[in-house]
Amino acid sequence: MGRDDLSLAECSAIIEHTPIMIWRSDTRGGCNFFNDCWLAFTGRTLQQEQGDGWIDGVHPDDIERCLRIYLGAFQEKRIFEMKYRLRRHDGVYRWILDRGEPFYSEEGAFVGYVGSCIDITERVEAREVPERPREPKKQGPPKILPICTYCKQIRDDDGHWHSVEEYFHRYSNQDFSHGICPTCLKRLYPESCNE
Repeated sequence: MGRDDLSLAECSAIIEHTPIMIWRSDTRGGCNFFNDCWLAFTGRTLQQEQGDGWIDGVHPDDIERCLRIYLGAFQEKRIFEMKYRLRRHDGVYRWILDRGEPFYSEEGAFVGYVGSCIDITERVEAREVPERPREPKKQGPPKILPICTYCKQIRDDDGHWHSVEEYFHRYSNQDFSHGICPTCLKRLYPESCNE
């Protein structure tokens, strides 16, 4: 089945149910069509959006640039792409990538523009969020630890001596609790073991 095999009703249904926002303008630049996807996104009626009504949904900071790109391309009858923020039906502004192309009749006469828009908010925001600096990894203790035979303090790479607890907390962020093992208890406090 080719494109010529589709009826006008089938083509209209495809345009209305496609998952991207589609618009069309006349030869003077006024918009005369928005598909259901656009209208569902904005929460507005076709009558509200027609002509230059769609501009009401564009973020105030983006209107001037948006119109400059649109009208500039329109005068030259060239393809354009622009990003701008469009107010969604819930009042949240979302970044839109809008691409418009001049549209010609079968006889070659310019009849306006056809455009499509997609929501690119996640892509834009991902680029704008600065990469968070990664916390430096705590190095684990070296494979061989220089430890005092008598007091059991450990020497670090700078030659400073630390208690076992302090040293391991520094490298592993571990805390310690203290107690006495059964062997030491028997050796140090033999009277408590006879009970």
